[in-house]
Amino acid sequence: MRLCLSAIVTVVLLILSSTIWGADFTKGQDAYNSGDYETAIIEWQPIAEEGDAGGQFGMGLLYANGFGVALDDDQAINWYLAAAEQGHAEAQCNLAVMHANGWGVPQSFEEAFKWYALSAEQGVTQAQSSLAKMYSLGYGVTEDNVRAYKWFVIASELGDSNASYKLNDLATAMSPGEISEADDLASAWLQVYQDLPTTD
Repeated sequence: MRLCLSAIVTVVLLILSSTIWGADFTKGQDAYNSGDYETAIIEWQPIAEEGDAGGQFGMGLLYANGFGVALDDDQAINWYLAAAEQGHAEAQCNLAVMHANGWGVPQSFEEAFKWYALSAEQGVTQAQSSLAKMYSLGYGVTEDNVRAYKWFVIASELGDSNASYKLNDLATAMSPGEISEADDLASAWLQVYQDLPTTD
């Protein structure tokens, strides 16, 4: 599947967005989760066309994966971009995946890095791990093991079980001082993230 969304993120999004997206998004999400893509389209398309970021993200998911519609990377990019520009974190992550792989757009690590960075800052663990990889390999950005380590630490703390293995590998190429600096950066980010107010 070509998406960044996890079941845990879906539940969190539904809780956090209930007052913003309303019943139509929720009905579409329930239909999507149960494989009823026709109903998802019926619920999401009208709100997406009205500018609702959640509906736009949903339409992007459908087109990117060919669920209930013909797979269409151009449509997926358009819907993801519309949502991503409004700050939708999962849309930003999925848009980054599209750019990294050249699906519907010319392949660009620079564009992928940009969208992964925005998504990572909002707490999407797949974006954080992908951003860390880009820093460690110098894809779309100057190679930076300290920043790579920072994002692997953050992703690990937020539940990415693979990130801890990548931390160990990366640590072999780093000095104790670099690791300490990266740990400090990660701790500072996590403190700010944990102190953010939650939406009821």
